[in-house]
Amino acid sequence: MKEIYPDLWQTRLEIPFGAIHTHAYLLQLPEGNVLIYNSGHADEIARIAEMGGVKYQYLSHRHEAGASLEIIKRQFASKLCCDGNERAAISESCEVDLTFSETTRHFADIEIISTPGHTDGSTSFLYESRSGQTFLFTGDTFLQSNGQWQTIVSSGDGGRSGPLIESLQTYRELDPDVVLWSASRGPRSFVVTTEAQWKEDIDTAIAKLRA
Repeated sequence: MKEIYPDLWQTRLEIPFGAIHTHAYLLQLPEGNVLIYNSGHADEIARIAEMGGVKYQYLSHRHEAGASLEIIKRQFASKLCCDGNERAAISESCEVDLTFSETTRHFADIEIISTPGHTDGSTSFLYESRSGQTFLFTGDTFLQSNGQWQTIVSSGDGGRSGPLIESLQTYRELDPDVVLWSASRGPRSFVVTTEAQWKEDIDTAIAKLRA
């Protein structure tokens, strides 16, 4: 586990297929820890246990599902959460305890933001940290590969460019300090940004989708 901020930890790199790099993130909160995305590393799960376990695990979409979901749930008695449109696919790996259908606030005032387009149930998570940073977890809705922002429409999983554009427009109204995605190519797994840079990057991505 790597400490990024006082309340945010990143799990060790995984390369589940091809050249795709993935990490999970642990929000260490007074109310209980939240694991965002998924990790299959047994040693990282053991480290999470030392840090207080997991109360909720949030998946941004179905591509993060795997055998480790059941291990995490059994070990920590945690609740697995995702969008309702992702439930069936994720339930093939592990029973889902809680689904979301729209933008809302959940545990520890974490904002659950519906951002379909990559898949039909893709979800993002926004948290205003007590350290003063605002974290935005974008899943695979908006990510960097080899240092370049990109979007991916997974049409076989209900992804469509129209909803993805709308999701990017939702992002444009946010002001994150740190953006952390689920999977990508290359060593970078998150970026620190500014309001002006963020809006510029979003506008560029929307223009590419409309072209």
